Amino acid sequence: MILETARRVLQIEADSIREQIDNLGSSFEQAVREIADMRGRLCVTGLGKSGLVGQKIAATLASTGTPAYYLHAAEASHGDLGMLVEGDLVLALSYSGETAEVVRLLEFARSRKIGTIAMTGMPRSSVAKAADHVISLAIPREACPLNLAPTASTTAMLAVGDALAMVLSEKRGFQEADFAALHPGGELGRRFLKVRDLMRTGDRVPRVARETPMAEALHEMSRKMMGITAVVDGGGELLGVISDGDLRRLIEKDVSSLSHTAGDCLHPRPRTIDPETFASTALATMEDAKITSLFVVDEKTRLIGALHLHDLLSAGIS
Repeated sequence: MILETARRVLQIEADSIREQIDNLGSSFEQAVREIADMRGRLCVTGLGKSGLVGQKIAATLASTGTPAYYLHAAEASHGDLGMLVEGDLVLALSYSGETAEVVRLLEFARSRKIGTIAMTGMPRSSVAKAADHVISLAIPREACPLNLAPTASTTAMLAVGDALAMVLSEKRGFQEADFAALHPGGELGRRFLKVRDLMRTGDRVPRVARETPMAEALHEMSRKMMGITAVVDGGGELLGVISDGDLRRLIEKDVSSLSHTAGDCLHPRPRTIDPETFASTALATMEDAKITSLFVVDEKTRLIGALHLHDLLSAGIS
């Protein structure tokens, strides 16, 4: 009985979303154009369950490139209408289409010549009549056994809101870099961190000139605590590297190596990385090559930074 009821609810809700595929039409297209062309922000409003869905839709829009905010329909008439300004556009959610507070907000918007869009299950309702454009969400029934509690209707509303956000995101040419800029914190932010965000720069980068005595090169490696140093020419171009391992192998072959210059002892054609590479890719490169450091170079192979395994792990890259 438990699983049977649960499966029935999921089936009804899945069907409610499928219904919207055929419901979408010219009014949806017009709504997309209006939002894409607006000069201000999209004000998403609603009340009750529709209001909760509206908060999520506004958040999804904002995080995918469409400036949006949520305005509680009841609070609007108690001072919050000041949030709605010229250039904004209203997206009003009400499945019943008869939410008085939503109707009043739409009427206020119209009086200020602010464009309005309604998302409702009743295309001939008061909310629909008060809006410039109507996105219909009609469904056969709610998933509630009594056909009363907003269930399938809110699921459909949320899905259409996601469709709206994704179409707008695509229309705006929203890319991974844009997404990363809007999600600097948490797991999402870490996923989009780039080498340039974590690399060591300036005096923190171990580097010596070709003619630097090996004794000084060794001191540079110890001082910068990366176990490696870059060897560069006068123009800053990376000529090679000297690592702890390279140094040990040189001394094993010739104990007098410490009397040579860095140019004599460098390891040429080292593995490098571009500053625009994702940090997760840098970690994978280190793991594949079994190394703990990478030097960062520009398009002319000039040294611009350094990245250590600890820098990646400290930032939570895994």
